[in-house]
Amino acid sequence: MYVAASAQMQKVAISHVHKLDPFVLHLIYLTDQLMKFQVVNDVNKAFVIEALRSIAELVTYGDQHDTDFFEFFMEKQNLKSDQSIYYLFSNEHINFLITYSFDFRNEELLSYYISFLRAISGKLNKNTISLFVKTEKEDIVAFPLYVEAIRFAFHEEGMIRTAVRALTLNIYHVGDVCVNQYIASTPHNDYFLDFVKFFIEHCISLNGMVSPTTESQSPESTSSILSAADEIEDSLYYLNDVSAGIPDVRMLINDSMLKLLIFPMLLPSLRIEASDGKKFSSVTSLYLLCSILRILKIKDLANTVAAALICSIESHFPNFEAKLNDLREDHDESHVDDEEPSGDLNSSSMIISIPSLSTSSSVQHNCWGSASVLRDALISYITSGNDMQVVGSLSVWTTFLQTKELDESLLDVLGILPQRKQHKKLLLKALVGEDTGEEQLFASEKSTTKDGRDGELSIYLQSLKDKYEVSCSYQEVGESPRIHRFLVLDALISLFCRTDISADTLWDGGWLLRQLLPYSETEFNTHYLQSLKDSFKECCSQLIQEQRGSWPDLLIQVMCDEWRKCKRAIEASSPRKEPKSMLFPTKKSSLSDVIPVESSFAAGETMHERVKVFVLLHQLQIFSAGRSLPDQLPILPPDDFPETSRAKSAGLNIIGPKLSTELNLVDVVPCRIAFERGKERHFNFLAISMGTSGWIILADESPVKPSCGIVRVVAPLAGCNPKIDESHSIWLHLQIRPSTSPLTETAKNATNLKLKSKSLVDGRWTLAFKDEAACKSALTMIQEEIDLQSSEVERRLKPLISEDI
Repeated sequence: MYVAASAQMQKVAISHVHKLDPFVLHLIYLTDQLMKFQVVNDVNKAFVIEALRSIAELVTYGDQHDTDFFEFFMEKQNLKSDQSIYYLFSNEHINFLITYSFDFRNEELLSYYISFLRAISGKLNKNTISLFVKTEKEDIVAFPLYVEAIRFAFHEEGMIRTAVRALTLNIYHVGDVCVNQYIASTPHNDYFLDFVKFFIEHCISLNGMVSPTTESQSPESTSSILSAADEIEDSLYYLNDVSAGIPDVRMLINDSMLKLLIFPMLLPSLRIEASDGKKFSSVTSLYLLCSILRILKIKDLANTVAAALICSIESHFPNFEAKLNDLREDHDESHVDDEEPSGDLNSSSMIISIPSLSTSSSVQHNCWGSASVLRDALISYITSGNDMQVVGSLSVWTTFLQTKELDESLLDVLGILPQRKQHKKLLLKALVGEDTGEEQLFASEKSTTKDGRDGELSIYLQSLKDKYEVSCSYQEVGESPRIHRFLVLDALISLFCRTDISADTLWDGGWLLRQLLPYSETEFNTHYLQSLKDSFKECCSQLIQEQRGSWPDLLIQVMCDEWRKCKRAIEASSPRKEPKSMLFPTKKSSLSDVIPVESSFAAGETMHERVKVFVLLHQLQIFSAGRSLPDQLPILPPDDFPETSRAKSAGLNIIGPKLSTELNLVDVVPCRIAFERGKERHFNFLAISMGTSGWIILADESPVKPSCGIVRVVAPLAGCNPKIDESHSIWLHLQIRPSTSPLTETAKNATNLKLKSKSLVDGRWTLAFKDEAACKSALTMIQEEIDLQSSEVERRLKPLISEDI
């Protein structure tokens, strides 16, 4: 290549040498010297290597800055022109380099090689790709660039895997029919089967990291799980891009996913009794199902999985553990075995049938192990599962709901077809003169007329039997499709009545209910409304406790903030969280082993949870009653401070006490306290409240105004939990919480807080008074001001905490 190029440059250089700059002249010199070495040996190899390196640098520089370089190198053109590309690729030198037997034990050499192949793939189009293939009778018989690249598709180095994926996508996106046929033909299509096996290995690895019973995770394990999940999702996005343009490849990926992963591994793990430690955990299975359905935009895949979920499993999925072992044995980090799926990977002995709805009652009886329909197992997670399982199940329903490839008839059978779509479908049928549509549009809830959905369902059930060798039987369902909706609605209402699930998870359920039941189109019966009302009444009782708890001064602010957040979350077009969030414990459980139970931090977390649940149930009742959610809460405005208050007597303004400010020493009680060992100080003690706020103040006497004091210490009144020492009646113990809420900080830095949990311990004060009467006077002052503070909070929230919404 270099000899031919040099000869060309020599001819051009003769007439242009007087115009050339020194760098171009040096390029000509180097190529001229290379022509003298027909054989590379120990004597000249050092010069040859250095000359090639210098030429590469000069050409690269010239391609970017000075076209004169490449004009001499390749007929007055640069690398961006088609002519120069044809010049480079029209001979067999590039293919010779691609197929050369390099020693790839040198990792640096392999990196350069893969980068070289990727750079070439970036220049491919329908015209240039023909330069890299060999044909016989118009059929492609060799494609070295593609074949050599995919040898490293499963290399242990992530950067190499990424480069190979980018290269293959560049080839697939060219859209050449003959190349696509070559790629999808045997044995080259083994690459996609190998990729699915490689993907399954990553799924198995993730499953080993995730435990549905884990209450908390270390920062290291969290990072590992995130990395594994990112790798899985990146692989799915790649498969989706691959399947988008080549129908035969899309079908192969679809079948491999179903036969190798979903049928034998994921779906069996959804049954509660299948979780024996040897299979995928339910949480991992739910996450993988969500990710596959959300990212892989394959219609047949989505509808087949949906059809399988409404089927009754009459026998266990076979040879599950054997499949996992087979995959582990077959897998090689540098190249996955090319073997086609064997007979034991087609789920041939899985028998499913559609039962009548009268027998699908496992959810109502809360019998997890007897859930014969996989859909009912998902519903059981909502009604009886832990936080991670509830989030996982809700994510599956949400994913189905947002999967555009899923047929609406299957959404209807699953029980999650939004009411607006149901009415639209029935109205359309009525307008075109279909009797069943008109009958159902105006039918009662107990109507048993059919809506024609059995046709689409039968197609996918037949596909399960014929295409995937899953034995299916279909029994006609005579009940109204609304029965399916009520199964899901029952589960969601049951979820909102649970007290062992985090508020964040309940919000996810609220979003799903909002999608199924948009306001102004209600389908709630009296039982649902009463269940929500009962749960809301319990929340009201808990909120009343918070009015006299540790954080009444922040209760209204938190409630207003969470109202806006909840409204925004419920009315959003998509859920707030990604499916991978189900792989981690909720914030509530993740902080449970960090925050001391007796601290105000724990009380603040409880208050925050209660407010979020209260706000959710309040909003659910509003939109389930057919009304729009208001932007603001019906909270009363602040009341004027009474003239007889201690705050007024102390001369404080509406801002409250600030350090170093003056106040009138009215009703103060002298005391002593030591903030440092051996350094006792004398102060004037005062407890005051202003509206929903309250403080404990320690003040020095003013040196210039005998009746005034200077504020030296300020602490929150709420949560101080005053107690007189049992052994020393002149000592008053106080618990001092932060002045502002630490909830946001603890949520963001939960992992770091585990390393410094001492920072979450409240302050402890012991005030010493001159006698028992003074100590009791201080205690009474605190209790009176706490009562005033709590009463104001209660007054302002009274319109909100009501049984009638």
